[in-house]
Amino acid sequence: MTIPTGFLFAGQGAQFVGMGRDLAAALPECRALFTRANEVLGYDLAALCFEGPESELLKSQHCQPAIFVGSLACHLALQLRGAAPHPAAVAGLSLGEWTALCLAGAISFEDGLRVLAARGRFMQEACEQNAGAMLSVIGLPLAALEPLAAAAGVTIANLNSPEQTVLSGTGPAIEQAQQLAAAAGAKRVVRLNVAGAYHSPLMAAAAERLEGVLQTVPLQPLQLPVVANLTGQPHGAPEEIKTAMVRQVTSAVQWVASIQWMQQQGVQRYIEYGPGRVLSGLVKRIQAGASLLHIQDCASLDKTLAALA
Repeated sequence: MTIPTGFLFAGQGAQFVGMGRDLAAALPECRALFTRANEVLGYDLAALCFEGPESELLKSQHCQPAIFVGSLACHLALQLRGAAPHPAAVAGLSLGEWTALCLAGAISFEDGLRVLAARGRFMQEACEQNAGAMLSVIGLPLAALEPLAAAAGVTIANLNSPEQTVLSGTGPAIEQAQQLAAAAGAKRVVRLNVAGAYHSPLMAAAAERLEGVLQTVPLQPLQLPVVANLTGQPHGAPEEIKTAMVRQVTSAVQWVASIQWMQQQGVQRYIEYGPGRVLSGLVKRIQAGASLLHIQDCASLDKTLAALA
């Protein structure tokens, strides 16, 4: 019996020095993907992923294309072993949504790289222009968190799981939100180690510049359902995708709704591609009982192959 499967693609923050190295060493086709990326970007992305330095890999204009290529290499590795199931739907967290769109045929590999290099640069520059911060709040219901966020002057950036929501805003506003959330009885309140206030109005300059870039990038109709971060529902036609992906930069990531939509379509198994297992951890809290697999290197590829056999 075929198990309905969803594909998930990692977002920023999951990167680590060494990602993709063993897959590229073991599989020439994966190595070729990094070589193509080097040619498009005009610098050695492979060396940055495999050897660092971490300080350069952490920069948004580098880590966004790096995670994009690394995640697609993980999917390619499974394909090469003849074991990749046909997905019922695909999704990705923030930049990972671009990886999902590439896999689903909406954007070419080369254009995806160019878009993410620009998106990363625009977001980095927006962080420098508008200093901001992000706060993870665990164990406070959304109904309690929404008025609290409004009172502090911050916005909801990520609805990651029923237990975890991330807030975004200026440093002083996030500090106030941290105090209010703790006083309201949150189980845990953690400042995130990020460059700025992602998925908030403080990213408006980056969204506007991304819109300009996307006017020159052709998108094709989707060959697979891709669940949008913006709505938690499937993307529509190419022009609607462009609009949604611009709005995504300043809007909340509806991850809970995205997984719930996939669950409603009958998805019972998820394969997470790319560095880390953050998305698998979130799915576990949204859809109890789902089968969770991931691929980030040769060892996890072998485990996933065994599970799919």
